[in-house]
Amino acid sequence: MLNDPLFILASLSALVVLAILMLGIGSFGKGGEFNRRHANRIMRYRIAAQAVAVVLIVTFAYFHGGR
Repeated sequence: MLNDPLFILASLSALVVLAILMLGIGSFGKGGEFNRRHANRIMRYRIAAQAVAVVLIVTFAYFHGGR
């Protein structure tokens, strides 16, 4: 599985979602001007990245589900 490019891509996309989520939670917890200006944008990026990650994971499961 680790040699499969689709698995690597799906894993990296999940890590990107995690990084964006942690950035959003961190800025929300800290508050301040950065949070006021960028909170909605960060969460929109997370939703888009999460949609890509779900599509990649489902695609991987579809192609490798019979094994």
